[in-house]
Amino acid sequence: MRSVVVTGLGFISSIGNSAAEAAASVRELRHGLAPYAPFSGDNIPVKLTGAVRGFDTASFDPEDWTFPSGYTVKRDVLRGLAPHGLYAYCSVSQALADAGLGAGDISNPETGMFTASSGSASMLHHHLGRMMSHGVMRCSPMGIVSSIAGTLSFNLVAAYKVRGASAGFVSACASSGHALGYAFDEIALGRQDRMVVVGAEDGDLESILPFAGMRALSTTADPELASCPFDTRRSGFTATGGAVTLVLESEEAALARGARVYAKFLAWGQASDGYSPAISHPDGLGLADAMRRCLKSAGISAAQVDYINAHATSTPIGDKSEIRAIKSVFGAGGTPAVSSTKGLTGHGLSMASALEAAICCLALKEGFVPGNAHLKNPDPDAEGLNLPRTTESRALRTALSNSSGFGGANVSLLFGEA
Repeated sequence: MRSVVVTGLGFISSIGNSAAEAAASVRELRHGLAPYAPFSGDNIPVKLTGAVRGFDTASFDPEDWTFPSGYTVKRDVLRGLAPHGLYAYCSVSQALADAGLGAGDISNPETGMFTASSGSASMLHHHLGRMMSHGVMRCSPMGIVSSIAGTLSFNLVAAYKVRGASAGFVSACASSGHALGYAFDEIALGRQDRMVVVGAEDGDLESILPFAGMRALSTTADPELASCPFDTRRSGFTATGGAVTLVLESEEAALARGARVYAKFLAWGQASDGYSPAISHPDGLGLADAMRRCLKSAGISAAQVDYINAHATSTPIGDKSEIRAIKSVFGAGGTPAVSSTKGLTGHGLSMASALEAAICCLALKEGFVPGNAHLKNPDPDAEGLNLPRTTESRALRTALSNSSGFGGANVSLLFGEA
């Protein structure tokens, strides 16, 4: 088994459009939640999103989109993208530059790419509507590849001329966790030297609002209450879009080219609840199993984990489930610091694992423990857990990142200091 390291990060997110901006936001507990204009109508109860700034992707014609001047996207690439495809393209470009990699480093049989998203509901709705109103032969030839769930892989693998392993993962909010885990396996088992992993979501009305029908979204317009994981005031999550990319390499390959290393990717584990298609097991059985499998694979004890980036989305049921899972693995007075950075970012859905794994890598590299934004009145069930209210500056040896998705899919990722 080869050692795996993280050598590049790319952020297009509500807390910043670079690793430096994201790290500063976490240190200062500066959230990215803001009113979303399409939610302003009286008939829409949800008001906030985690806002992605610097991009305008409202048009259904990608050639009308605007994005930061530092990125160049060829017209033939742009035509096949959904909004989150553009975010992802820019995020990948940023991560490759951060890792010090060029075109030849990516376009070869030893480098692969795994992606995660739910597709683009708005693009799919648009193209199906056009088909029904104008006829099949008046549809855009790029309608399918710009909208269905594999859109990130279709477009990014072609745009970056990836020749190694490629796949798109769809397991709801655990999607990019699975993408990272299986990318780890590709490298650790010697199948690939390098993997680019990206998670992304549109974060628009069509991709967010259906969750209101599940009563899963917060309806408050106050950012201090809209996303407050582990707090008794929580009433649902606030969604966000954007894209986050991590570049994984074998330690041997990274050292050979003198790459900067953010963190070691030590292990991962996964397990299922076998309970409900929509909510987590009340006692967090699947997530507890995923954490145990992750620690067993890494060969470390629970006492050796310094920090847990919790999946906690700010829903009453989900947060309690994770609290119980953590206590079952680490004990009621467990030693790790625990926080959910969704209080800052909002919930990235398929992107959440990648976003939070990248934050863990920043925390390990720069030496800080992310605090729990908006935590005022902790859930009594969380008594005994170490829930820092502010971001603490101190070195970390290990950081565990949890993610849970529909159907009870649970993923735990473990990172260590470089």
